[in-house]
Amino acid sequence: MNEILRPQDGSSDAPHTDETWSRLAEPTINCIAKYDAYRLEIELEGLAPKIREKITEPLYSMRMLFSSWEHLVRRMESDWKLPGQYPISAYINDLDSRSRLQSAMATLNDEAQAELSPLLAELDNRFVHESVPDESGELRPWLKPSSGEEPHGFWLRKPHRHPW
Repeated sequence: MNEILRPQDGSSDAPHTDETWSRLAEPTINCIAKYDAYRLEIELEGLAPKIREKITEPLYSMRMLFSSWEHLVRRMESDWKLPGQYPISAYINDLDSRSRLQSAMATLNDEAQAELSPLLAELDNRFVHESVPDESGELRPWLKPSSGEEPHGFWLRKPHRHPW
């Protein structure tokens, strides 16, 4: 079975996200915790009680959304040389994470947004640097946001080179 591997040597696949999180002010941490609690309730909805009690944090936490976006950017910057495989479905998931991140950021107060916006802008700029507009629509048949919306923004870009 093929897996998408994350570092197993104790290093992080999202060092800028980790560094930002280590410096967050307490009010920002509290604001993020509110978002994460809200997100957890959405993810737990409809699950059996035995499963619900085992899940303590959301899959799509604010930190995971940032980490996922950074992970994609780092893979692109490495020319896809980071360990593990990276199927197009992982690319779609990372673009979905970026879309969710936009919505998640909108739920934060001004102070929390101001504290996280520099990281998001840095990651976005790095993504743009490592990608080009997909004018021919090469990836469009596979790139469908889970929200059901028409692809826009980052969804209309493709890596300079891709592993598929």
